[in-house]
Amino acid sequence: MTDDPKLIRRYDTHNPRISVFFWVLGLCMLTLSGGLAYRQLFQYKEYLDREKRQAQRLIVYPGPRGNIFDRNGELLVGNRPRFSAVVYPDDLNQLRRSEFYPDYILRRRAFDQAIREGKKEPPKTTSELVSKLVWEARQSVLQSHLDRVNDLTGRNEVLDLRRLQRHYNEERLLPLTLMDDLTPEEYAILVEQLSPNSPVKIRTESARFYPHGNAASHTLGYVVNRFVEDEEVESDAASNLMTFKLKGKVGRAGIERHFDERLKGAAGTEIYRVDKSGYREGLVELHRPSKGADLVTSLDLRMQLAAEGVVGDKTGAVIALKVDTGEILTLVSKPDYNLNDMSPFISHAVYQDINDRGAWINRATQGLYPPGSTFKVITSIADLKHDIIEPDTRLESGKYFRVGNRLFPCHSDYGYGVIDVAEALSVSANVFFYRTGMDLGIDRLSAEAKRFGIDKRIDLELPFMASRMIVPSKAWKRENGRGGWVPGDTANTSIGQGFLLTTPMHMALVAASVARGETRTQPTLNKLPVGVAVDHATEPIGLQPEEYQAIIDGMELAVTEGTAKLVQVPGLRIAGKTGTAQVKIKGEDSTLAWFIGFAPVEEPQVAVCVMIEGTQPGDNFHGGSTAGPVAHEVFKTWFADFDGGSRALLSATE
Repeated sequence: MTDDPKLIRRYDTHNPRISVFFWVLGLCMLTLSGGLAYRQLFQYKEYLDREKRQAQRLIVYPGPRGNIFDRNGELLVGNRPRFSAVVYPDDLNQLRRSEFYPDYILRRRAFDQAIREGKKEPPKTTSELVSKLVWEARQSVLQSHLDRVNDLTGRNEVLDLRRLQRHYNEERLLPLTLMDDLTPEEYAILVEQLSPNSPVKIRTESARFYPHGNAASHTLGYVVNRFVEDEEVESDAASNLMTFKLKGKVGRAGIERHFDERLKGAAGTEIYRVDKSGYREGLVELHRPSKGADLVTSLDLRMQLAAEGVVGDKTGAVIALKVDTGEILTLVSKPDYNLNDMSPFISHAVYQDINDRGAWINRATQGLYPPGSTFKVITSIADLKHDIIEPDTRLESGKYFRVGNRLFPCHSDYGYGVIDVAEALSVSANVFFYRTGMDLGIDRLSAEAKRFGIDKRIDLELPFMASRMIVPSKAWKRENGRGGWVPGDTANTSIGQGFLLTTPMHMALVAASVARGETRTQPTLNKLPVGVAVDHATEPIGLQPEEYQAIIDGMELAVTEGTAKLVQVPGLRIAGKTGTAQVKIKGEDSTLAWFIGFAPVEEPQVAVCVMIEGTQPGDNFHGGSTAGPVAHEVFKTWFADFDGGSRALLSATE
């Protein structure tokens, strides 16, 4: 040890600059440690979410829709398996070395050779050339596999390069469809003949199936394809992860549209971990889709098919409903369309055919027509209610009725002589109702028609219900720029002509309401529980018993002896009213044939409306001869299945 004081001072003297360095170093270490702790303890979830977004992907599968049944449990709408030949990009990734790369090398050599021979210009950039040849190689390899499928099925499908590029870049986790909607025969061939090592796989999904084709097509409606909405995905990850969606089905018309929320299934999800190129590495989470709820409708398939069969190729509408509950048993609109032609999608040819035939419109609920002589039931009620006539009042009903300088004719060449209201209804005597309608006046007649709701939009479980019905009045005519009201307008309205417009559904509800002695009926397409109390928001018809009975007697007489004799069903008492309305088609006269009625008279159970539409100038349809046979078939079919039919038959024959 040295005793040199300089050396002792050199090692023992405190240097303040070194202390500052240690403090700075310590502060830096503390800051670093704090930052690391903050990120690990407090920002852990954020970084975990980032990692998931980078390394995980969400696939959303739509759930199958629920089935639709008639009131007796017959299937009206279901699901069928839909098969397609697909390739998965994950499988294509495995073909890079075995097929894609060799194909690319051959294409590159051929291109380079063409450049050397002067047959092609050198590319502007090498990367563009590589990209072009890579995509051509992918298309070529996939087309070779598709050609194998074409050979087996007899099809001639071609893979579009742009579709391949779009799918590969935007939907890499989803299957690429090579051949869609395979027939059962094609499916069986491919399942048997395709090699297990083939990249082409058979994928199964559901498509809507309509076992009865055209039956109730406007009522049931159809579906279209659409992507599952974000709010329909029951997964917390749906808003965080990159998501790929497969198309599901959404109701576009009819019951399918109105009950879409009920029928559509819950979407399923799959979360996959992916590599840096976006290919799947493993399943992380799985939630299977679930089927939508089934729906039991009020429709009766047997009655529906019977009505459609008897209408045939004619244009028109048929409605049958339960008098007490308003449950719709039959809802026909012609022309119609085969719903299976619209599944899994509507082709341009199918759309154009339906459009050309005027088959999109539901004539039962959307078609607006003058009700013709079926409106005389309302005119009669108004006449009796306002004491224009009594049940036994007899009036002259001749060939013509003069209003000012104009003669309004009866449909009979000779008139009907002196008759009461029941006889006038049975033979549909125009002159009788011209006379009483003129005495009644348009204000009271219009008010009575509105009391039955034929000018109001019907609340029914169908979209696009008609809303422009017309019950004319003096004010209505002035407001619509058609001049002042004249007496001839009242005469026309009293027999259901003139400006009056309503739908067949409205007139069906009139028939059901009259059958109960009330003014309103609330219709429904839901099958209701037995004994359920239905609020029709109605009021009494407002007639004395003998007055009401005169209306019923006249309607029954129309079926037994009058204009509706072709409606008769042995053993069943039917009350009805026919109508023949005059319309213009292309400026020339044509007709509408109507019938409304209900049965059994002694205990009304079912109400029916038929409207057959003349579609060509000169069509000469009549309520009794054209609409009558249709109503007969509907009543007959209902009566055959009616639980109380034997009782009604017994009472009629005693």
